[in-house]
Amino acid sequence: MSTEVIPELNTDIGDLPVYGKMTAREKRDLQKSQLRPLANRRPELYEEDEFSSDEYERMMELYNGTLASIEEGEIVKSRVLEIRENLVVLDIGFKSEGTIPLEEFKDMPDLKAGDEVEVLLEHLEDQEGSVVLSKKKADFMRVWERIRVAYESDQPVEGTLVKKIKGGVVVDLMGVDAFLPGSQIALRRVPNIDELLGHKYEFKIIKLNKRRRNIVVSRRVILETERAGKREKLMKELAKDQVRKGVVKNITDFGAFIDLGGVDGLLHITDMSWGRISHPSEMVQIGMELEIKVLDIDWERERISLGLKQLQSYPWKDVAAKYPVGTRVSGKVVSITNYGAFIELEPGIEGLVHISEMSWTRNVRHPSKIVSIGEAIDAVVLKVDETEEKISLGMKQTEQDPWVILPLKYPVGTRINGKVRNLTSFGAFVEIEPGIDGLIHISDMSWTKRVQHPSEVVKKGDAVDVVILNIDSENKRISLGLKQAEEDPWLRIGESYPVGTELPGKVVRLMDKGVVVDLGNDIEGFVPVSQLNPEGTVTNPADFCWETMNLNTRVLEVDPIHRRIVLSVTSVPAEQPPKPDTPSKVHSSDDELGY
Repeated sequence: MSTEVIPELNTDIGDLPVYGKMTAREKRDLQKSQLRPLANRRPELYEEDEFSSDEYERMMELYNGTLASIEEGEIVKSRVLEIRENLVVLDIGFKSEGTIPLEEFKDMPDLKAGDEVEVLLEHLEDQEGSVVLSKKKADFMRVWERIRVAYESDQPVEGTLVKKIKGGVVVDLMGVDAFLPGSQIALRRVPNIDELLGHKYEFKIIKLNKRRRNIVVSRRVILETERAGKREKLMKELAKDQVRKGVVKNITDFGAFIDLGGVDGLLHITDMSWGRISHPSEMVQIGMELEIKVLDIDWERERISLGLKQLQSYPWKDVAAKYPVGTRVSGKVVSITNYGAFIELEPGIEGLVHISEMSWTRNVRHPSKIVSIGEAIDAVVLKVDETEEKISLGMKQTEQDPWVILPLKYPVGTRINGKVRNLTSFGAFVEIEPGIDGLIHISDMSWTKRVQHPSEVVKKGDAVDVVILNIDSENKRISLGLKQAEEDPWLRIGESYPVGTELPGKVVRLMDKGVVVDLGNDIEGFVPVSQLNPEGTVTNPADFCWETMNLNTRVLEVDPIHRRIVLSVTSVPAEQPPKPDTPSKVHSSDDELGY
C-alpha cells in the first residue's frame, strides 16, 4: 500500500493502525480533517485570492454531501447522460462517470438521456479511474430477495419458458434465469418441449444458491399438488360407464391422454373408432374437447381407460340383413396380407377377399399383384358371421366364371393352338386363353414313343396344336392331347412292318422282361428276354446288353390294339458304342414307361 506523508503534521496516514480497516468514506473524512490545519497555516496553497477559508469550508461541505450515500456493493440511483452504440453512460454523483453495456437494458427499450435508473455500485474506481456499475446485478439483487422469500415461504412464482438447453429449459423468473429440469416440466414426459416455449406457468423454487446464482424450479410439484386435490374430488365423482367431457392433452402412437379435470385418462387407439385408423391424430388433436365414456378405473395403478367408439352404435348389429349373401358391394382396400385383402365396407365393418377368390383364371401368388392399399374395388358377399364379426367377399364373383362356358366354347375334340407355359415331370401345361391352361399328359404326347420326360417332345414357349380331350369345370381342369392332333400311325404300322421284316435297332431301355428298341421314326419295339440271344439263354437283360447297344432284329408280331411291336434279335453287329462301366438300370415291367 502506498503512503502519504504530510510534513507539517509529521504524520504518515498509512501508519495509523486502523487505516487499513476503514471504509473509503472514513478514509476521505480522515484526510480532510488532517488537511484542514495545513490550509490554515499555508493558505497560499489554496488560491487565497479566489476562495476564503469560509468559502472553502462551505464548498467542502457541499462536496461532502454529494458523497454521503455512496458505498460499494449498494444499489444507487443514476442518471443517463448518454447512450452510445453499445454503452450507456451514467452519473451517480461521484467524481467520475460509469458505463454499462446497452444489452443490460433490454427490458427498457425506450431508455433515453435524463432517465433515472437504479444500478449496483460494484467499485468506486477501476484501473482507469472509472466507476464500475451493473444494472443486471442490481436487478438480480432486487429480484433475489423476492425469490428468497418465495422459496422460504414455499410460495409459487410465475415464469416464462425461454429456451431449451441440455437437460431442461431456461425459465425467465422476474428477469432472472432459472433452470427447469426436463423431469420437472410436467407429470409425464413432454414429447415436444418447443411447443411450450414462450408460455407462462407457475413454478415452485426447489433449490436456491445465491453465491452461484443457481435457481432450480419445478412445475411438476405444482401439478402434482393440483392433481392430488382434483384426484380426491374425481374419486368421489368418477364411475365406470360414466360419460363426461375431457380435453386432449397429449397424443402418442398408441392413443391420446385426456384431461378429465386434473386427472388424465387414456383413450387407446383401438377405442377411438369402430373403423380402422393408423394413427390417433386422424381422430383427435391436442386441445380438442371430447365427450368420452369411462371404460375402466384402477386407482391403485392410477389408470383410467376411456372410450370414444363406445358412444357410437355397434356397426355389426344386423349386418347379415344389411349385407345378405350374394350382394354386390363396393369398398376400399385397407390392409393386405399373404392370404388376402381386407376391404372396408363402412367405418367399423371390413370383409376379407381371400387370395383364392380374386381371379377365376390367374394363379395369384400374392394379393398385392391384384390390389393395392386405398384402391376402390367391387366384390360379392360370400358369407357373413355376425358372432365372429367376419364377412367373406369375392372379387372374381363380380364376373362370369369362364369355366362355366368353356365346355360350350371348346367341345371335346376341338383342335386349338396354344403356347407351352410350363413343363413338369408328368406333362406340359399349354395356355388355351389368357389365364386358362390345359395339361398334355406325358402319355398323350406320342403315339409310338414311350416319352420319359415332356422335354423330349416340347419346350417351354413352343406353339403347339392340341386337341381337347376333356374339360372338368368343377375342378377347373382341361385335358389336352398332342398326339391326337395327328393321325394314329398304328393303323398303317402293320402294313409298314409286316411279320418277318428285319430291322436295325438301338437299345433305349432295359426292362426286367426284355428291352425296348428304337426302330426309328419315333417307333419302338419290344424284345422279350427269351428273344435276346439267338445263341443262348439270358435271364437278366443287363448281362447281355446295355443302353445304346446296336441290335439286328426281326418283327415277330404287330399289335395295333395294344400299340406294340414284338421283336427278336437275329444278330449283334460287331460295331458297338462303348459299354458303360456302370450297368444300365433295369426298369420294372409295372413301370408306366415300360411294356
